[in-house]
Amino acid sequence: MTSSSPLLALRDLSVAFRTGAGEVSAVRDVSLELAPGETLAVVGESGSGKSTTAAAINRLLPGNGRITAGKVLFEGRDLASLREKQMTGIRGAQIGLVPQDPMSNLNPLQRIGHQIEEALTVHGKAGRGTARGKAVELLELVGIPDPEKRVDQYPHEFSGGMRQRVLIAIGLACRPRLLIADEPTSALDVTVQRRILDQLALLTQEMGTSVFLITHDLGLAAERADRMVVMRRGEIVESGDSAQILSNPEHEYTKQLIAAVPSLAVERAPAREAVRVAGGAPDARADDALVRIDELTKVFTLRGRGGATNDFAAVDSVSFDIPRGRTVAIVGESGSGKSTTANLVLALETPTSGRIDFEGTDMVSLDRKGLFAFRRRVQPVFQNPYASLDPRFPVGRSIAEPLVVHRIGDSRSRRDRVVELLEQVALAPALADRLPHELSGGQRQRVAIARALALSPDLVVLDEAVSALDVVVQAQVLDLLAELQQQLGLSYLFISHDLAVVRMVSDVVHVMQRGRFVESGTPEQIFGSPQQEYTRELLAAIPRARAA
Repeated sequence: MTSSSPLLALRDLSVAFRTGAGEVSAVRDVSLELAPGETLAVVGESGSGKSTTAAAINRLLPGNGRITAGKVLFEGRDLASLREKQMTGIRGAQIGLVPQDPMSNLNPLQRIGHQIEEALTVHGKAGRGTARGKAVELLELVGIPDPEKRVDQYPHEFSGGMRQRVLIAIGLACRPRLLIADEPTSALDVTVQRRILDQLALLTQEMGTSVFLITHDLGLAAERADRMVVMRRGEIVESGDSAQILSNPEHEYTKQLIAAVPSLAVERAPAREAVRVAGGAPDARADDALVRIDELTKVFTLRGRGGATNDFAAVDSVSFDIPRGRTVAIVGESGSGKSTTANLVLALETPTSGRIDFEGTDMVSLDRKGLFAFRRRVQPVFQNPYASLDPRFPVGRSIAEPLVVHRIGDSRSRRDRVVELLEQVALAPALADRLPHELSGGQRQRVAIARALALSPDLVVLDEAVSALDVVVQAQVLDLLAELQQQLGLSYLFISHDLAVVRMVSDVVHVMQRGRFVESGTPEQIFGSPQQEYTRELLAAIPRARAA
């Protein structure tokens, strides 16, 4: 810390939301301080009030939300009392923001470079002649490969993790005094995560920039934050030195959070071990394969300025099997080809070459009727719960939608099934009548998982399905997936950058880099004795509290 006066001070802050049932309190009497150059981590379950507190600081609460009491002091000024015009001059220039959801915060109609340039020019940090060069520098800073080419592309041409890195570049563009980072690395692999967080640390050292870090990753909080605040149900239950809280928590809730953190020292969740013991360890090429993939390749044509094109092999000659009743994981950096592989298996992309056989049938040869039947048996859970749920529909309708499309049951049986599914993913049945924006990010992801399970599929493709969940709910969902696999014989294709989670849930692990598998084996082989330098780099980049 570089000053005795806090840069940010919350004094008895309370926030409430207007709902159809009346006003609901979301944050109650929160008081905390953040000094210049300090990083403060705010941790807690989904719905604990972390993001609402951050939104109140920046005066970006939803229309039905308001600060009901307290002060938000930034450099001595109470932001809660400022007019909107005054706040406009503070946001971006003095208080940067890295939001959680890349798709709803990037304009799909504008090139990536233009959106970064706009952040620079609006606040006078660059002129028209220099803004493009600075945008390229920022993309390089956050680890985007080929930034000179990527700067001219659109958000849909980036992976989820790469889009998140663009948001980080925008948040850092004006070198703000305070950076509010709401789960800034939840979509990032560990190597890029380390690079981003190293850059945040550098800003802190050079400029005295303070970081208000919201995260459900306790290992990251312990490694990166000076102090930690633990929130539950809108209140602070514990605060203090990060390392001290992690090593010697006082509050029972903090102890529960720490106990739920996945660790590389834990080889397998008990329910997953029961599945494995029952069936033995599968080979990479299995006799009982539900899905068999041979020499799978997907080439995209990227367009740049002046109509120039460049071919990019997102998936390059990949072969593997997904056995019945087992979990196959693919890990690797953002942009390595993991999600493209998942989309090919889901028949959402067409292979450039190679085969995907589902129970012996080549997926490429399926007609419209065959593809419809296939989609009943193979269901996705995507990385982004915000984009995968229709904002106009109550979540109960979204969960029931697959049943309606496939003409399963009547309206009453569908309602009963929705209640059953909500309870399976640890959500109250009453949430069926809520709209997605009324749920937290973690709750929305659980709704997406419930919808995927509605048709009792044979294969579920989970693309970063637990990356948005706090550790307690994540543990619940992983146990649920294991139990369902044991009961129903489900197969999972598990796409993740969280190596500790992968070790817990998988039977076979494939490490992917630049469109190819560079190493494959059992979790014990990959995590206990990695053969490739790239795999060792991934393991070395894991925040220490989770690797221990």
